[in-house]
Amino acid sequence: MAGAEPEEGTEPDRRRTGRRQLLAVVAVLVVAGAAGGVVVSRTDNGERSAAAAKRVKVETALVARADLADTQEMNGTLGFGTERPFTGAKAGTVTWLPASGDTITRGRTLYKVDDRPVPVFFGATPLFRTLDKPGQTGSDVVVVAQNLRALGYDIDRIPGADSPLIDDGADRGRFTTMLAAALKRWQKQVGMKPTGRLEAGDVAVLPGQVRVGALSAQLGADAKAALMTLTSTAKAVTVPVAATEIGTVRKGTRVTVVLPDGKQTKGRVERISRIAVGGGQDDGGQGGGLQDGGAPKLDVTVLLSDTVDVRALDSAAVRVRFTTQTRKGVLTVPVGALVALSEGGYALQRPDGRLIAVETGMFARGLVEVRGEGLTSGTRVVVAS
Repeated sequence: MAGAEPEEGTEPDRRRTGRRQLLAVVAVLVVAGAAGGVVVSRTDNGERSAAAAKRVKVETALVARADLADTQEMNGTLGFGTERPFTGAKAGTVTWLPASGDTITRGRTLYKVDDRPVPVFFGATPLFRTLDKPGQTGSDVVVVAQNLRALGYDIDRIPGADSPLIDDGADRGRFTTMLAAALKRWQKQVGMKPTGRLEAGDVAVLPGQVRVGALSAQLGADAKAALMTLTSTAKAVTVPVAATEIGTVRKGTRVTVVLPDGKQTKGRVERISRIAVGGGQDDGGQGGGLQDGGAPKLDVTVLLSDTVDVRALDSAAVRVRFTTQTRKGVLTVPVGALVALSEGGYALQRPDGRLIAVETGMFARGLVEVRGEGLTSGTRVVVAS
């Protein structure tokens, strides 16, 4: 009859019912895709319904063995390492100073007092007394003997002078007439009064050759004051690291330094300061992880393995990439392959719809370490698109 409703179970009714079910399925898939992931439940036999999966084209990836490394990048400054203040030890008036950037080697003049040079010796013990009496012994005598010998002067054999430049606190070396004679010849050569004696402050004892940083005194200033800062002659990167995070950094740790032009060069941690600097909140207390301005920081010095790419730079802002954890030869998949289970945990989905329960490990570079029963390298799994 015209206008009559079709009976239940007729062909038109089945078409409408099928259409409503299809729209419902599409709506669920759209919502799930917009959320960027899917949460599924496993049936008792560990499988999920594959009916919908068979109708949808999916992306897949292979489970593969790889090395994962957890890295963190921090801000650093390329320069010549930490500047150390230098204070004069000889009374008088400063009459000459080196230029910022000068390199001072053994025997070279570091500064002048009353127009008399104060040269540099290398060693660990500063001169703390007058050396002029034959028979005097001590590590300061060893420093004088070793430096004169290194500068080409004959001092004969002096106990302790042939050992490395160390200061173990023991009385070693002996001030002899031959050492005094060599000292006198050297003094005449460098422009000092050739007395054959040395007083505290006549020479500056430094660990090795240095580069002059900033000058903190002017000509005519009191010589027993802060005169300049000194740095290493080797280019290095200084990285301020929060004291609470310094445990992740070790001496000898290898790092990657990203230069201003994007080039990368290798380096290693040479030294970690023992003095924390800063503290308080200079950024409004907002935090910021390892670079948190409010946390006390320790300076980490990184030496570059190759300085070719930085030979034209004396100072620059760089990024330093530290590797804090490494996992070698582990099974990995793209993070997008993880399927969150409604009962908790994760699984990987095979192309046929079956699920493999997995435990996750390290996440790095878009990959995740996975472990699961029967999971092997080469297994193909579905990846969320």
